Parts: sequence; C-alpha cells; structure tokens
Amino acid sequence: MIASWWALLSPVMKILWGVTLTASLIFVIQSILTFIGADADSNFDVDVDTSMDGSDLSNIDGGSNLYTFRNFVNFLLGFGWSAILLQDSIPSVPVLILVSVVIGVALVAAVMYLFKWLAGMQQSGNIDVEKVARGCEGTVYLTIPAAQGGEGKVQISIAGAVREYNAVTDNDEDLKTGAAIRVVDVVNSNTVLVEPNNSYTV
Repeated sequence: MIASWWALLSPVMKILWGVTLTASLIFVIQSILTFIGADADSNFDVDVDTSMDGSDLSNIDGGSNLYTFRNFVNFLLGFGWSAILLQDSIPSVPVLILVSVVIGVALVAAVMYLFKWLAGMQQSGNIDVEKVARGCEGTVYLTIPAAQGGEGKVQISIAGAVREYNAVTDNDEDLKTGAAIRVVDVVNSNTVLVEPNNSYTV
C-alpha cells in the first residue's frame, strides 16, 4: 500500500516527503539527545556551555544563532509539513513553495524567540556573581595560563552549590587543573580573577 501511494506522488511531492520525513527524524533524535543531556547538534552548533549548574540555557547558541543545524532542521520541518498539508488548498506549486518558505522562516523565528525567553528567565534567577563571588574558594577545572595569558575554568562554591566560571589569573605560573584557588575579583558575569589558595582543601 505504501509503495502504491508513493508511486502516485508527483516528483515534487516525493522530494517534499523525503525532506520532511528526514527532518522529522532528525528532530526526534535531537529532542531525545537534548533530554538525556547529549550534544544534539553533533558539532553543527557551536558549544553548548554547561556552566553554572549544567543547565544554563543562556549559552545555548542553537536558540540565538540563526545559522545552526538545529534551526535548519526547524526550517525544513515548517517548510515540509506546510507544503504537504497545504498542497490541496494551494494548487499552484510556486505559491505553495513560497507560503511554505514563509511558514518555515516563521517557525525558526518562533523557536529562536522561545530560547531567548527561556534564557532570560534563567538569567533572572541566577546568582549575582559580582556581589557574591569575591572571596569564594574552589579548584581549577581547566588550566589557567599565567599572567592573564588566557582563560581557564574554575569550579567554586557559592551558596552551598558548586558553580563553574571562566577564570584568569595574575599569578606568575599557570594554575593547573586541581589547584586550589580563591576569587579575588570579578571580570564579568562569566569570568573571575583568581589566585592560588594554599589553605583551601577539597
């Protein structure tokens, strides 16, 4: 039955069905991987930062960057399903394609807005780093180059929770992974200035 249905489709509709079903399958896989915490974009999107408590939505570039694989899939979903569902209502193929493109773009815009809104919601509940980070203690997660020669990462304890930030240091030597540190200043909301802390024990 499926074979006979497929045989009756026009070449254009075969292409649309192929694109739409493929995009739908990728979307389902992406959704599953997202829920289990994996990188659903398999390097097509830029880094999904797991700073803070591992669920910082403000750094998910798939929602804020237009040119990502995830947004491409979202566009194909909106475009493909619109073309399939509207084919009987819009007999003109060029008009059908145009309308489907507009719907695909609208879906991408809606998803990007949703991610931006979710990021704003989480940011509003985040700790004010500049007020509470100074003096906090922790350990180096990724080596911090000496004399502010680059950024590493640290994990520090704030309000009873371990949080991760980018970090720089004025120290004359690199601060290696596992080294104890103390926050002496806040560079910005994502980066702190640290120094060695020989008195801190994990």
